[in-house]
Amino acid sequence: MRRIKTLKLNYEFKNVFNKGKYYIGNQIIIYILKNRVGVNRLGIALSSKLCNAVKRNRIKRVIRAVYQKNMVNCDIGYDIVIAWNKKADIGDLSYYIIFEDMKRIFLNSGIKKDEKDSNLVN
Repeated sequence: MRRIKTLKLNYEFKNVFNKGKYYIGNQIIIYILKNRVGVNRLGIALSSKLCNAVKRNRIKRVIRAVYQKNMVNCDIGYDIVIAWNKKADIGDLSYYIIFEDMKRIFLNSGIKKDEKDSNLVN
């Protein structure tokens, strides 16, 4: 598996939160900002008030797995920060709901090409 480039510094997260566009799904909120680096960088923002460390780490593992699946036909050069939607219950954590949320958001934002269009080109 390819390694995911990540956002690590506080100012990088703040930059995406302040200048980026956000899209709301059922379980996640995604902030997207174009960067000049030439690679996609992922940041996951979860509050410690949300739940305990075990549940937060599980959410992060699921989000990273979904992100790797969804980034197949995507454009490069974006900073992406994913946050948990506070209106969603932690007990309802679902790989498939997050997968559909992320897929829909990436299509709406223009990062991901539609699978139908990409199959016609090849």
